[in-house]
Amino acid sequence: MRQLAAGLLLILAAGTGWADTLRIATFNTELSRAGPGLLLRDITGGSDPQVAAVVEVITTARPDILALQGIDWDYEGRALAAFAALMADRGLDYSYRVALQPNSGLPPPAPLDLDGNGKTGEPRDNQGYGRFRGQSGIALLSRLPVDHEGIRDISSLLWKDMPGALLPHYPDGSPFPSAEVQAVQRLSATGHWLVPLVLPDGSRLNVMTFHATPPLFDGPEDRNGKRNHDEIRLWQLLLDETFGPAPEPPIVIAGDANLDPEHGEGRKDAIRSLLADSRLQDPLPQSPQGGTATVEWESAGRRRVDYVLPSAGLTVTASGVVWPDGQDTPAATASRHRLVWVDLLMD
Repeated sequence: MRQLAAGLLLILAAGTGWADTLRIATFNTELSRAGPGLLLRDITGGSDPQVAAVVEVITTARPDILALQGIDWDYEGRALAAFAALMADRGLDYSYRVALQPNSGLPPPAPLDLDGNGKTGEPRDNQGYGRFRGQSGIALLSRLPVDHEGIRDISSLLWKDMPGALLPHYPDGSPFPSAEVQAVQRLSATGHWLVPLVLPDGSRLNVMTFHATPPLFDGPEDRNGKRNHDEIRLWQLLLDETFGPAPEPPIVIAGDANLDPEHGEGRKDAIRSLLADSRLQDPLPQSPQGGTATVEWESAGRRRVDYVLPSAGLTVTASGVVWPDGQDTPAATASRHRLVWVDLLMD
């Protein structure tokens, strides 16, 4: 952390405008709690060690634009506002925030067995896994203004309506778990957003953020593996103008794909195709301690699952992963995931 902090290229607001370099980061904070309102309690209580560690990691890295995953959503945005206030107290002011209602914990129009285990009303029977509405949502924090009228929320897209969707089936070819479920099942486990940010010259930086489902915890139908694949592929379809006009560059994809291109479970062609897309570039952020890994799970070990992918025309000046120096450091206490950052020259 000390080496990283010493090498930060800070982007500070000045009287005449912004510096030319922007730091964009993604961070699965795992700031999720077992019930609604509990995260707000822990943030405002002032004594939660995980909250303090997450704030320390972010305020040390000081990104200008930060895509968050694993943070509980509430209707009035109280938890996110309280969280942002903690960072403002440390001199990092995110005046602009986006937190749309996620699919996690969102029930379908009528009670259905979405995961095919013969039961209804369980966390996996919501549009995205969640014990309550908004559990483990996503958010975008920015020091640049948000063009709210230009936001595109693709989270309501039905999985069946995605061209080439890898919908799960039983061995006999019938829909898994039922045709009724596939008629209402959304693709996004959490959300897919395109958020335009206003650059100092009035142009837009389009940030595309998401948190895909893990390709695990299913059966031979590979429901979660196929859904993860299609959640990642959705970005390329968007760039292909499948869902209307493609976002104009510059763009950045920042989020948790829950898929490593080389190791572990999942249909790796999805993330490999995204990383190889000529319209994007992969800065390969890494740390001395963990290489390109961005998470360390107790059972699966180290994986690269969190990504910041700028459009091909942008100039990357630096990148990195905030990996803990030891088990007692803030990065280790904050989350199993690590903050991933990329510095871009906006000339």
